[in-house]
Amino acid sequence: MKTILVPVDFSAATTRVCEAACTLADQIGGRLTLLHVVQPPPVVMNEYYAFDAGQMAAAVVSGEKFADRKLAELARLYTKPDRPVEVVRETGQPVPTVLDRAEAMDAAYLVVGSHGHGALYDLFVGSTTQGILKKAHCPVLVIPRGAQTEGHP
Repeated sequence: MKTILVPVDFSAATTRVCEAACTLADQIGGRLTLLHVVQPPPVVMNEYYAFDAGQMAAAVVSGEKFADRKLAELARLYTKPDRPVEVVRETGQPVPTVLDRAEAMDAAYLVVGSHGHGALYDLFVGSTTQGILKKAHCPVLVIPRGAQTEGHP
């Protein structure tokens, strides 16, 4: 059974990305792996305030707990008897984490969403989808902002 890796960020794009991945999985008889990458908070330091290690760790743990709950909800929504759904939560930087996971699991496809922020946003913040597209070793299906897909819950 082919594995489809679906990185999710719990934004409004998540539903359409998961629905598109379900459609693909149903067409090829595949299984889904939903992946969320919790990013550690940036280090903030100035003369007025700085995160200490305990606060940083607490922020990461909080993000991981939230991600675990959201991933479980998505798995319940999209699992069918003939379409298994696995969930994975990692902590790190999204692009290398997604690419490492895809390679380790020998993913047949990656299904990712595009938020359509624009060039200026991507220049300063970066684009996870763009980073994945540049270095992925498997086909990548990009679901554009506002794409209509058939629901397969």
